Amino acid sequence: MGGAKRYPSKASRWVSLAAAAIGNLSFMLPAMGEPAALTKRQSDALTTYNNSRSRFEQILRQRRAQIESNQRLPNLPGQALYLARNNMMSAYKDLTDALPSRIGRPNKYGIPPAYFSADNEPLLDEYRRLFDLMQAPPANAQKSDTPFKDVVDLGTAIARARGLGAANAEVAGRISLGLFFAETNGNQNIGNARSNKYKGSLQSGVSEDQNGQRKWAAIKKSIAAFDPALNARDDREEARVGNLDRRFNHWTAVRDALMNAHADIFPQVPAIVKTLPNPIDQMKLFELIQIIPSPTRSALGSRNLVDYRISDPKVMAYLRNNSIFTFGQADRAKTSATFREILDAMWLFNDKFEGALSKFDEIKTQSKS
Repeated sequence: MGGAKRYPSKASRWVSLAAAAIGNLSFMLPAMGEPAALTKRQSDALTTYNNSRSRFEQILRQRRAQIESNQRLPNLPGQALYLARNNMMSAYKDLTDALPSRIGRPNKYGIPPAYFSADNEPLLDEYRRLFDLMQAPPANAQKSDTPFKDVVDLGTAIARARGLGAANAEVAGRISLGLFFAETNGNQNIGNARSNKYKGSLQSGVSEDQNGQRKWAAIKKSIAAFDPALNARDDREEARVGNLDRRFNHWTAVRDALMNAHADIFPQVPAIVKTLPNPIDQMKLFELIQIIPSPTRSALGSRNLVDYRISDPKVMAYLRNNSIFTFGQADRAKTSATFREILDAMWLFNDKFEGALSKFDEIKTQSKS
């Protein structure tokens, strides 16, 4: 993590192929189908997009070279990548607003085509590969052989301890798996290339993890009464973790994070499911507990969740820092939004949550066989 981290080299052939993939992606808008002369707004948007794309490409190459040569990385090495990606997508949305004919074919990431050109998929592929390297778990991290099932089991057990019946507790387990994918793409024990505070499988801070530990201790006996096997697993993980930062033991990291931020909301799952029947919307709502906890709790306490409006500039800034209302001048100009609008704007999470749903279905199928 950060500047002191060293990373192993990849096979040289793979690196050459990756570099070639990026290097061959130079892009200029074709003249075919465009008007003979662009307006100033259109011309400026095209120039800004081409420049932002080149900048993103440059930073990708720079980080790849630093990692492959074992150079010292800057503090928060992912931040520049993140901002460059956002700038490219913002510039592309401004371009398609100015030239709607530039909206192209669907892309494999499920990003609305007005915000992202499918021709740039290889750049986003490399972006993800670099984050995987920069956020690799520390050498002493304690992994689980069943990381996805652990998340589902813990979320389900915590929900049962909070009074939910089997069906709604299962929903809580599914939502918990969505959080794991939203925070880490389903990678356990990772660091954070954009923050020195948040770590582990559910990206918790130290104080959040400690608060979760205290809350877990308060319900542990009740969980032991209905799920002795899970309680025994918890005892083994506690013995295993010793003096290690509990955020780098997958089991304790997930357990404490769910207890800290989400356990108190689980009793509302039946009402949430009624209001938001789409499982991905449910996951998005619980992800907002991570991003804007107080406003989300207020919305849940209101009489109309989906129409509850956020207008605090600080809260809108938190949303933008998490890729919501981030891309393009029109989105960034929004000064308020309802929760329905916020959920709809969380399209960058869709790919993650769809992966979580697929994995959840797989776990359920295995448990029945």
